Amino acid sequence: MIRNKVVIVICFFLASFLNAELESEAASFKLKVEKAITGLTRPVNIANAGDGTNRIFIVEQSGTVRIYKEGRLLDEPFLDISRKVSCCGERGLLGLAFPHGYSGNGYFYVNYTDRSGDTVIARYRVSEGSRDKAEPGSEEILIKIDQPYSNHNGGHIAFGPDGYLYVGTGDGGSAGDPLRNGQKKDTLLGKMLRIDIGSGEVPYAIPADNPFVNEGAYRPEIWATGLRNPWRFSFDRMTGDLYIADVGQNKYEEVNLQPSGKGGLNYGWNIMEGAHCFDQRVCDKGGLTLPIAEYGHDQGCSVTGGVVYRGKLYPELRGIYLYSDYCSGRIWGLTSKGRDHSVELLLDTSFSVSAFGEDEDGNVYLSDHKGGVVYRISVLR
Repeated sequence: MIRNKVVIVICFFLASFLNAELESEAASFKLKVEKAITGLTRPVNIANAGDGTNRIFIVEQSGTVRIYKEGRLLDEPFLDISRKVSCCGERGLLGLAFPHGYSGNGYFYVNYTDRSGDTVIARYRVSEGSRDKAEPGSEEILIKIDQPYSNHNGGHIAFGPDGYLYVGTGDGGSAGDPLRNGQKKDTLLGKMLRIDIGSGEVPYAIPADNPFVNEGAYRPEIWATGLRNPWRFSFDRMTGDLYIADVGQNKYEEVNLQPSGKGGLNYGWNIMEGAHCFDQRVCDKGGLTLPIAEYGHDQGCSVTGGVVYRGKLYPELRGIYLYSDYCSGRIWGLTSKGRDHSVELLLDTSFSVSAFGEDEDGNVYLSDHKGGVVYRISVLR
């Protein structure tokens, strides 16, 4: 999303922007986006609770979670922890996740940077008096990670089909990973983490099948290594495969694919940037998992990961992974068939795309960070 260097973004002003309907010219079908939710401030995450209420939850970077319900954005936030949160740049309230049993226990999880700039993964609970209000005083901190720099905080969290909580962490910041956290074994930075929050152990348990659980040199929470700044990851609803978008340094943005249940992969940072050697003097690709898609900085500057469409309304989109770039606003569709992967540009927009999300029916939405709007993606017929 937001980078550690100044980027001049040349927006593509479209005549249909105010009407919030943009059509693709290059795709085999016509994609469009329509305004769904307005009146937001710096939206960075879109989620649903999976509780049958059809509500959409939108995270605002400064520290609030808003609810879109029955066709309108509620005035009162679901959660307001802005006093705990440092914002903005690459800091803020960055992630929100609801477990599979949320409708029964009322617990949900957030990822934010605190007033010291450190990463906090915490649990909150919904109010007993209203399912549209959370208890701001119910915080239980599960993980706290010291951040050596202000950027590359990752921020996304999500529950996998296995019921475990996955956490994407950046490499700690600065530029080029000066502390080499991406490849270090004893730090939670530059990783994908996987923890069990349902075992009853406090603050969490380590899943027995985590890949490094019996290797003393590694932190046992680690599920995957070699990430720079994973800005949004998601599980395919049908296959369970995990797609991870990782923001690049100077030249390349990348999308990684982890087959369902296959932990222990090393995605290469800072040995690699995309599928290319980051440092030509030291570049051993042995044991690394390279991205399934990449693009250069002539196409954008900061990848925003999306979702695989599994909704019912648009069969043309089924199985396609939708993702974008924060700087260029381009939206691509990635199709994977075995080891073959193809990418198609689906839409040019002027948006600063910060997140994708789904409602309970599998409809897909994206957020325009600067515009403060959530759009719904559809196919023109």
